[in-house]
Amino acid sequence: MKLKNTHENYGSIAKWIHWITALLLLSSYATIYYRRWFTEEKTPENWNVIQLHFAIGITLGVLVVLRIIWRMSNTQPTQEPGTKMEHLAAHLGHYALYAVMIIMPITGYFGTGAATDFFSMFEIPKFEDTALFSYFVNDLLGMTFKEFESPMDFIHKDILGKWLLWMLIVGHAGAAMYHHFIKKDRTFKKMTFDRNND
Repeated sequence: MKLKNTHENYGSIAKWIHWITALLLLSSYATIYYRRWFTEEKTPENWNVIQLHFAIGITLGVLVVLRIIWRMSNTQPTQEPGTKMEHLAAHLGHYALYAVMIIMPITGYFGTGAATDFFSMFEIPKFEDTALFSYFVNDLLGMTFKEFESPMDFIHKDILGKWLLWMLIVGHAGAAMYHHFIKKDRTFKKMTFDRNND
């Protein structure tokens, strides 16, 4: 299995980053729904679950940045035959997904009112306690944390988290299934670990 991409397939690094990103995204949502449905507020379990969500979110942010760097420094597999509209839709869908996966962790961190216990390895201070917050939000914008937190939470939870990211995920997965089952091309297979594709 090749590490780098080729004109025929994605390499193993791109594949691993893709599938780990997908797993972390689902895990991020799972922690939020578990916390909401199965824990009581102000309990140790509730706190531990939200801390896990914070840690997953930060990991996702770092992974997406690495994914973009890897994508920009690698050959991209040749697109399967299709119309200009299909190719445009694919590009726009990918760009939108990347943008949301960058904005989500940033707004999540900016709007978090507590430090993050990063998988019990070390602590990441909350944004309010950083020099960047003091300079950018307090001094330049003249806002308190509560004033700043509200729009960050609205973007993170209400705009992106509740519907936009889900729409992009469903669209991305749906497009992959369309290519695999309807068009019967290699779009989906390029991102799988099938030895016959390498």
